[in-house]
Amino acid sequence: MQFNKITKVAPLLPEQWSSSYISYWIPMQPDDDITSGYCWFDYKKNVCRIDGLFNPWSEKKTGHRLWMSEIMYPCTDESFKSKVSYTRDDMTKTSEFEAAVLNDEIDPCHELILSQDVLITCNAQYIGTSNILGHEVDEWFFQRPNGKGPATYYFISDTNHLVRMITGDPKVQASVRDFPNFNTYKIGQKIFQPEPLNK
Repeated sequence: MQFNKITKVAPLLPEQWSSSYISYWIPMQPDDDITSGYCWFDYKKNVCRIDGLFNPWSEKKTGHRLWMSEIMYPCTDESFKSKVSYTRDDMTKTSEFEAAVLNDEIDPCHELILSQDVLITCNAQYIGTSNILGHEVDEWFFQRPNGKGPATYYFISDTNHLVRMITGDPKVQASVRDFPNFNTYKIGQKIFQPEPLNK
């Protein structure tokens, strides 16, 4: 008996979307953190924003945790970053965090951190289905540009609803981003207006 190969068409991400995210590692090491935040993407305006605790970020090496809000504007080659450090006296004992606003930064930005057509431009291959966050999902595997290694993105089956991104090799160590409330609600443009914290 001969079976027909299933052919799937790689989806484009929605023109406008946002979601909270959870960031962690496979496998988790003793010093690894699980963090969360929120992101907004508007591909028509070629802009995105990501707010959350930075991951990876070593509190042991730097002496603090780092929250950052980054707004990327490739059309003007600018990335606006507002930062807050969270420091405590002793990481091994009960202690309070002390928050301090750091200097705002403007860095070069040539492209968004996640493009709308990432699956297409990276020639992603459909590799099967699985169940993630209560959804049946399509798995898309590809090699990231510039030798950055493998990635697998998971979309609710036959849709452009992103549920999870894994970058790296899970057999060694990989970064995971879950999107539990991915949505396409209209994003107010004030979201993409930089508001410096260190005024």
